[in-house]
Amino acid sequence: MTATEFAIISSIKVVVVVLAVLTGCAYATWLERKLVGHFQHRIGPNLAGPFGLLQPIADAIKLIFKEDIVPDNAERVTYALAPILMFIPAMLNFAVVPFGDTVTLFGHKIDMVVSDLNIGILFVFAVTSLGVYGIVLAGWSSGSKYSLLGGIRSSAQMISYEVAYGLSIMGVLVIAQTFSLNELVAQQASVWHWFIFRQPVGFVIYVICAIAETNRSPFDLPEAESELVAGYHTEYSSMRFAMFYIGEYANMISVSCVATTLFLGGWQGPFLPPVVWFVIKVIFFMSVYIWIRATLPRLRYDQLMYLGWKVLFPLALLNVMVTSLIVLL
Repeated sequence: MTATEFAIISSIKVVVVVLAVLTGCAYATWLERKLVGHFQHRIGPNLAGPFGLLQPIADAIKLIFKEDIVPDNAERVTYALAPILMFIPAMLNFAVVPFGDTVTLFGHKIDMVVSDLNIGILFVFAVTSLGVYGIVLAGWSSGSKYSLLGGIRSSAQMISYEVAYGLSIMGVLVIAQTFSLNELVAQQASVWHWFIFRQPVGFVIYVICAIAETNRSPFDLPEAESELVAGYHTEYSSMRFAMFYIGEYANMISVSCVATTLFLGGWQGPFLPPVVWFVIKVIFFMSVYIWIRATLPRLRYDQLMYLGWKVLFPLALLNVMVTSLIVLL
């Protein structure tokens, strides 16, 4: 494959992945509203198109044409950049996630991953940590005390759960002896080799920390409408607000993709095409996300800190130590 062909194929993969993720974000909102509606004995969106499937398009049009209001006392440059700083890291995660096996098209073997880095999981860690900067800067630059408190909460929450989040995956890496996401999927060829069965404690810790990292209920303290109006994005409207909205759902899909790759065998599965299996597992994980939101009430802030530092962190550390001892013996 020549350098030109490689560049063309890589560009096509980037465009396809970006469009797929943006479409997924739009219809994740539809899925959430439908599932939460059923959980609460409501109908959910059902007027815009069959089964309400055109509702995300209607929402997008509404947000595009809404007035973009900027507070008088906002720090305008940072205020404008903050939604972008949340949106871009959310999208970068998908660069290293393998969506399927190698396919042959027009005589070329094409890997179903944008970039097969041999340190893919480290890239995910690094990029995931950057998203909080957008939230913190949005809270500070808005000139609102509610937004500022939401941004501060988010930074404290990220620091508290990032440690246990990293340690939850360490058990998988100790067993697999690789940082490559493609190699991790290859080691889960059969169902009984999935890391969810070899690292059940790590999986549970990962799920809890991932929900906290993405500021989803019951860990949605940075928004907390009962206390902070809407937290860090209180002063945002129109497409700036939409970028925060898309960034949140992109982070949810990203976390679901990483969980699928690390613990649920990635794209591995019988009969169906690999990409289909990958999408099914991601939708399952997203549905669990939404199920948890509909079930659990928001934690108090002291409970959030207690769970992160005094429960999950020691438990994750113990899991790594036990796993390392078993592998050594």
